[in-house]
Amino acid sequence: MGKPSFLVFLLLLHCFMGSLAWTDTNISTDKYALLALKSYITSDPYDFLANWSVSSSPCNWIGIKCDTRHRRVHSLNLGGMELKGSISPQLRNLSILVELDLSDNNFYGQIPEDLVRLRNLKVFNLSYNDFHDEQVPTWIGNLSSLVQLNLRNNGLYGFIPLSLFNLLLLEILDCSHNFIEGTIPLQVGRLEQLMILRLAHNKLSGNIPQTISNLSSLELLSLSFNSLSGGIPNEIGHLSQLKTLYLGANQLAGSIPSSIFNNSMF
Repeated sequence: MGKPSFLVFLLLLHCFMGSLAWTDTNISTDKYALLALKSYITSDPYDFLANWSVSSSPCNWIGIKCDTRHRRVHSLNLGGMELKGSISPQLRNLSILVELDLSDNNFYGQIPEDLVRLRNLKVFNLSYNDFHDEQVPTWIGNLSSLVQLNLRNNGLYGFIPLSLFNLLLLEILDCSHNFIEGTIPLQVGRLEQLMILRLAHNKLSGNIPQTISNLSSLELLSLSFNSLSGGIPNEIGHLSQLKTLYLGANQLAGSIPSSIFNNSMF
């Protein structure tokens, strides 16, 4: 009876050591992905990334939070640090990343398609950067876990990609203050979890789609400062959760639907 027990012990020890090696390999992968990002940054005026070094754990670095269970990086938040540079495609290796916030900096160049591999990402915030001459990436529509997407104030151009409307868990979508043109797609009605929709200060045209009536959780709708035309859909007044509505500075015609005044939230 002693021999089988010893074999079982060896097997369990082997599995345990293998598990440790797997964890160490992955936190090491996270470290080098982040150091690659640091190498893409050309200006860090306040030395926020000074403690990002190969000799320390990324879990102790500024802007980084780790998942204690997996010992992996799950949050990268460098918002408001006045960093300048481009985004390293190596960030794709942060495989359990839940939050990526690079807002209020001076990142420029391409938004790398490699980030499509961040399948656990829930918060993606690139607002207030310098991605001029870039379009809204179509591949973002493959980040199916996204709950918040913020691309505000980047100088993005082109059209709203239909792939964005595959993000069925989305609660916040902010593409305001860009140069996005074309119409608001009918498929916007698929985002039934949406609470905040900001498309103001763009070059959008055409009608406000009636499918907006499907957004039963919507609390804020901001479409002002575009070139939208036609009437205000009566269906907007049936959005029972709507608290804030911005439609000014467009080319809308006709009267304000009476249903809007029946909404007790106003």
